[in-house]
Amino acid sequence: MKLRVSMAALTGVLLAGCAQTVTEPEAEEAVVDVAEVAEEAAPPLCEGFGPQTPRDITQIAGTNDVMFELAPSSKELNLCNIHTHTNAEHKGPGFAVFAGATDDGGWKCNETADLTAAELAPAQGAYEGVTPGDTIEVHWVHSSCPVSPGPTLGACLSDGCDNPFLRVEAQTFLVVNDPAALDFTDYDYKNRTVNGFHQANMIPDDTGAPVIFRGSTTGPSYTEAVCSPLQVTWSVRPTCAKVDINSLHRWAEDNDFNETKSHGVRQLVTSEPLLSPISAQEQ
Repeated sequence: MKLRVSMAALTGVLLAGCAQTVTEPEAEEAVVDVAEVAEEAAPPLCEGFGPQTPRDITQIAGTNDVMFELAPSSKELNLCNIHTHTNAEHKGPGFAVFAGATDDGGWKCNETADLTAAELAPAQGAYEGVTPGDTIEVHWVHSSCPVSPGPTLGACLSDGCDNPFLRVEAQTFLVVNDPAALDFTDYDYKNRTVNGFHQANMIPDDTGAPVIFRGSTTGPSYTEAVCSPLQVTWSVRPTCAKVDINSLHRWAEDNDFNETKSHGVRQLVTSEPLLSPISAQEQ
């Protein structure tokens, strides 16, 4: 929409130039008018919402004043969903290669350009939207509601649980064709409960101390103009790890979440009024 408005204004200026002689001051004024139209056409930031996600986890600034209590540890919540995004939605020290400002954009792992021909060899299978050389961001979503793991984020909510704590543990992986790389099925649910809570078999703990902050749900349906209303505590690990694509295909053949395709990304939120401040004391 922004492009259509600014191009229409620019076309009007050019047509006026064909109809009459435009002096240099008038031409300068016309250019300024086009810029003003473009600025006015920019979608306004959504208002009245809490802090949004994803973000650059190296940037701690934020001025969103909607505060909510951080969720407990994921060990004190029920795992309710696991899904992936291609590429990373967040930007971090280990995934800072820009992949584009589209639903298929996001951020790539820094080591992407260094992969070998063997690691990039094609591998067909059940999981769509991912090929060797791609980056994925995996979300283990947890809820304080009395729920069991299941498809979509709807599995994280239940009747009578109107304002749950939600927490997402996030890890970015570089997908390779290499059986020696991490096996994604090791990070699946596998009907595991600990102290009465549904839990993943494991979540990476050797990719740096997670950055913890207040945010929202993600996905390409949200922008800086269309915000997510849900309040989420995020725990994002700062570096990538390599995962074998064949294990992703095996996971797609049998998981509790009906996940057979990696999802698109929400573009990085950079406007400070939409970001929470990150406090070192809360890490």
